[in-house]
Amino acid sequence: MKINEIFLLLALLAEIIGTIGGFGSSVFFVPLGNFYFDFYSVLGLTALFHLSSNLSKIFLFKKGLDKFLLLYIGVPSVFFVILGGYLSKIIDSSYLEVILGIFLVALSLLFIIKKNLIIPPQKKQSMIGGALSGFTAGLLGTGGAIRGLTMAAFNLEKSVFIATSAFIDFMIDFSRTFVYYQNGYIHQHDLIYVPFLLVIGLIGTFIGKKILHYIPQQKFKVISLVFILIIGIITLVNFFK
Repeated sequence: MKINEIFLLLALLAEIIGTIGGFGSSVFFVPLGNFYFDFYSVLGLTALFHLSSNLSKIFLFKKGLDKFLLLYIGVPSVFFVILGGYLSKIIDSSYLEVILGIFLVALSLLFIIKKNLIIPPQKKQSMIGGALSGFTAGLLGTGGAIRGLTMAAFNLEKSVFIATSAFIDFMIDFSRTFVYYQNGYIHQHDLIYVPFLLVIGLIGTFIGKKILHYIPQQKFKVISLVFILIIGIITLVNFFK
């Protein structure tokens, strides 16, 4: 099978932007991957890609983890990513692509319009945010934006925010990898990309960390949201052609 270099370059850009913006790379990787693979293959590749990506973030941003968030956001995320992963097999993939496009457009517009939107930093809200982010990660392949919104309420130091988010994401990806494997989403012919994606996860996170020192995160988040909006619109346009 021939390697698509453009796809790998886009994966690197997704990892860099995802690290800087704080949303994680899947919000970019999933819709971009849909241009090259079927939706289910993208889900399988995303889970494998994120395992290495999040290990890199945990290592590079190792200034402590927030145990409260690991418990009240992480645990519900794991339970609901398994549920979302199994439901993804029941729902037709074409509908999932439409849902993904609507999800990206709605979420990006919400964050762009409501710049100061936060979720109260309480146990109940944290568990709901964790459940929603896990469920969308399992069903659509991406839930980092919801988790980021939930965690933003706690005003964490930047490196603690990224490390904690990455650890929760790692728990999510580890769980859904088994579900996606059982669902048949991890295909033999796609595994040729895995070694490249493992390296890209490390390099992209490293570059993203370096850039974070020079670009205000809030400004870059606006740029990231515009990219998410555009990708969401393109996803919907391609479906309704």
